[in-house]
Amino acid sequence: MDIFYRLAPFIQDFIYQNKWEELRGNQVAACQVVFDSDDNLLLSSGTASGKTEAAFLPVLTELYNNPSRSVGILYISPLKALINDQFIRLEQMLIDSHIPVTKWHGDASQTQKNKLIKSPEGLLQITPESLESLITNKRGAVLSMFSDLRFVIIDEVHYFMRDVRGLQLLCVLERIMRLTGVNPRRIGLSATLGDLSLAQNWLNTNTGRACAAPVTQEGKKRVRLHVERFVNYADKRDFETTDGSGNITDVSGGDIGDREHYEYLFKQTLDKKTIIFTNSREETEFILAHLREIALKNKAPDVYRVHHGNVSALLRESTEDEMKSADEKIVTGATVTLELGIDIGSLDQAVQVGAPLSVSSFAQRLGRCGRRGQVPQLLFTFVESIQINSADILGPINWGFIRTIGIIELYLKEHWLEPIPPLHHAYNLLYHQTMSCLKSSGEMSAAALAQNVLSLGCFTHIPQEDYKHLLTHLIEIDQLARTEHGGLMIGREGEKVINSHKFLTVFIAPEYLLVKDENRTIGTVDKIYPVGTRFALAGIAWETVDVNEKSKVIFVKRVPGISLVDWDVDFTAEVHTVLVRKMRSILLEDGEYPYLSLRCKERLNEIQYISRNSGILENLVTQLSEKKFAIFPWIGTRQLMTLNYALRHKGIKSKLPYITCVYLEVIFDGTAETLEFVIQDILRSHLDLYALPLPDKVQVESKYNEFIPLDLLRKQFIEDYLDFEGLKRDMSGI
Repeated sequence: MDIFYRLAPFIQDFIYQNKWEELRGNQVAACQVVFDSDDNLLLSSGTASGKTEAAFLPVLTELYNNPSRSVGILYISPLKALINDQFIRLEQMLIDSHIPVTKWHGDASQTQKNKLIKSPEGLLQITPESLESLITNKRGAVLSMFSDLRFVIIDEVHYFMRDVRGLQLLCVLERIMRLTGVNPRRIGLSATLGDLSLAQNWLNTNTGRACAAPVTQEGKKRVRLHVERFVNYADKRDFETTDGSGNITDVSGGDIGDREHYEYLFKQTLDKKTIIFTNSREETEFILAHLREIALKNKAPDVYRVHHGNVSALLRESTEDEMKSADEKIVTGATVTLELGIDIGSLDQAVQVGAPLSVSSFAQRLGRCGRRGQVPQLLFTFVESIQINSADILGPINWGFIRTIGIIELYLKEHWLEPIPPLHHAYNLLYHQTMSCLKSSGEMSAAALAQNVLSLGCFTHIPQEDYKHLLTHLIEIDQLARTEHGGLMIGREGEKVINSHKFLTVFIAPEYLLVKDENRTIGTVDKIYPVGTRFALAGIAWETVDVNEKSKVIFVKRVPGISLVDWDVDFTAEVHTVLVRKMRSILLEDGEYPYLSLRCKERLNEIQYISRNSGILENLVTQLSEKKFAIFPWIGTRQLMTLNYALRHKGIKSKLPYITCVYLEVIFDGTAETLEFVIQDILRSHLDLYALPLPDKVQVESKYNEFIPLDLLRKQFIEDYLDFEGLKRDMSGI
């Protein structure tokens, strides 16, 4: 029978009313898996490919045909905004189904939440933190709410997989499964997964099920790309002109590239609905403020908005609503907040300022444009600061520029995405789940606690002795306390942690101050700007008029002009070996890159010339000065970091100049040949990673690290970040 006729009548009506011509390949495949098997399901296909409907059409049909005695479908999203967006779409689909949908997060209606607790049914949309709160604080309600749960849909699987927040979600789902005795099927959705098997394993964690991951042909898509470049010259003397008498009449140089860049962006985005992606909140604020100023001078409308995590939710939602409107040609500056699948309608284009953080990030950002039949159009812009007459032979190489070409080539021609390495030693989450378990259950024996927590699928790689060590440490610092019966309970210091509203989250959220214009919340900043100080937020310049340090509120007034703002924490990225090797091939070969502007092609030729004549493409070690060497093994960040510490173990001063660097900088008294021999010796050795001279407080930065013994944090860094086997494998051909 045709899949369409197996769908519930209200879904068939919905398809007719929305004038769908046919079901997409992934929707048919999803229906076949849900209807004809008992497997979990992983749906990985491009943005706007109908994945959400592919998941909901069959599971809602199943729920319609066989109503559940509790909540039947649990939809989990990383963002409240995604839940709100999906809620509207689902309400329309479910009008004639008699299947209620309830959203549950911090901003959702308490009345609707109470109604669901009293009469659990239908579909529940929730965040991991709200789900954690439910099982920790309302175990009885959880038992009735999910006693007949059939499906769990996890949106943006790639987002959860690369973060400890995803492990928290898996732990909570497993705790619910144990409490209710129900094992619902899991459906994962993602647009950017490099290794499907890793995602299948993640989704399957302790479910005992197989996971189907149907691959459907989406067909080749046309993409419009263009890369443009602008230059700031650091040495202004080369740009001085005189009037013949020796008097300087003009000094160009300096920030001429920035000015050209802003004018270019203004022209390219004029009357086009656009997202301008940057890699930092500061850059987003600065660019949009400049565009607004140029628009003012040109008497053009103010269509410029800012969307990032420090802009208030109200302003972000207002921007999303404006972008959904077909009539509004809004230009929005954003960071990662608009990478995920919030519906913002059709875009005319997206702009990426600087190098994308990764191939996956590029794929997400490309997926934001070209919806609803449009050809995706993505513009890249670079502003380079060139130091004229640089003494460093590697100085003139713009690695971010080469990385961008590598990212474009890998995704569009080879359809490659970074695999997401698993997190096996998340001791901070182990602490969190221990405290959550005790808060929920009360006093427990150490053995019962260990059985309860260590048996969770996320902790299978953590030995009992590590957990015993953690518990002993937590008792010593009063996070836990022994009872007179020999059991364990939350200690006095632990009470302060678990009773905080911040306990539910396992991701780091800096202390922020609220910024208010009278009673209107603009957003947040992470430092106090004293009275009279001007700073930017939401693309607008503000001046502090008052500060309430106790309430952590900065009161501001709007002022004209452009101001700066900075946050202490922003984005980091690591580079995969496949991408680094692609960068090398771009430098080595004379490839055709039609999306590069003439200026970019000239810049590429210049970088290729420098690279080929410096020896870095053929030689493992290149001498930069008398005692300074560059090591180019052309491997990923994790493997390069491992080699870095291995060299230090040999007494050689080594460092990565910056986090996405593709080479090591070494100070060495010997020759390049001797240094190469040292590296080969490391690769042949049985290197003990635990003997490496790591910094005393080395760790994978995570929330709750303050409660974890330093030796366990060191172990997590070694086991989950360093990669000696990968280093040997990737350098085996050198």
